[in-house]
Amino acid sequence: VNMEKKDTQSLPIVSFIIVYHNEDVDVLCRCIDSVLALSLSRSERELIIVDDGSDYSPINELLRYGDDIIYVRKPHGGKSTARNLGISVSVGNYIQFVDAADSLVPSAYERCLDVVRYNSPDAVLFDICQSLQANDVNLSEPLGPVGGAEYMRHTNLRARASGYVFSRAILHDLRFTPYIINEDEEFTPQLILRCERLFHLGVKAYCISEQGTKLSPSNDIKFNLRTLDDAEQVIMRLFRLSERLPHADRIALRRKVDQLTMDYLLNTIYTTRSLKNLRERISRLEPLGLFPLPDRSYTKRYSLYRRMLNNGIGQRLLIVAPQFGRFAV
Repeated sequence: VNMEKKDTQSLPIVSFIIVYHNEDVDVLCRCIDSVLALSLSRSERELIIVDDGSDYSPINELLRYGDDIIYVRKPHGGKSTARNLGISVSVGNYIQFVDAADSLVPSAYERCLDVVRYNSPDAVLFDICQSLQANDVNLSEPLGPVGGAEYMRHTNLRARASGYVFSRAILHDLRFTPYIINEDEEFTPQLILRCERLFHLGVKAYCISEQGTKLSPSNDIKFNLRTLDDAEQVIMRLFRLSERLPHADRIALRRKVDQLTMDYLLNTIYTTRSLKNLRERISRLEPLGLFPLPDRSYTKRYSLYRRMLNNGIGQRLLIVAPQFGRFAV
């Protein structure tokens, strides 16, 4: 790969970074084809496949794509390390993360490309669908441009890193924290806070696979506890970051931290069914002022669960009837 610095006008408009790990090769090809179906010419796009140590390399099946793709193979280290490698290899002015099991919805994603081409955004957020049939294109005007902090103060930020295309210029030294399960929740708020020109399009431009939706926790107890531990560390790192930010950015990030904390406690209840475990985790949040959850009118859902989680009786009710907390998973 030629890593020489070039004038930005001669660089690809978008680098698509596809992380692959043991998915069916036909599924990977469907993902690649969804990118190639876009109106971008070969010089306007860069398509990077990062093979995160799959048991079987799909390189022979990918030869038919020729120079349309860049294939990079690395030892297995998780999605964070694969995306970070993809960032270091890529040269495009904008970056779009795609999971190999998923695909773009070309007709809707073209709207995002229009905003990229004609509005010089820092990021363009879009909606997610679970079926390629749900590709109706919303022709309404996009929200924006708006600053990232203002957007986060008034909106529940969806952290999925494949749910937006963003400018390399705002990335600087920001990277995904390696070897954690909740990498998007830490990366996305920091990236969005860097935006001065953010747009949100109400189009379903990205289709997630069935395995991309997690409706219930794993039966692996160690995995569940690790997920909770990682979530706790992400919350604490974001909270400490918020303490160093200007007031407007701090308020914006604290909204995300508060909601992450609520989801973390609900997931603790749903996965452990243990009042003792819940209170042990609460005891680590209290010294930082992360519990009790603050009385903020973010959403009706937040207000409901805030009252229950801040109350001993509510905690016991959620333990006995965990279906009330399943909406957080």
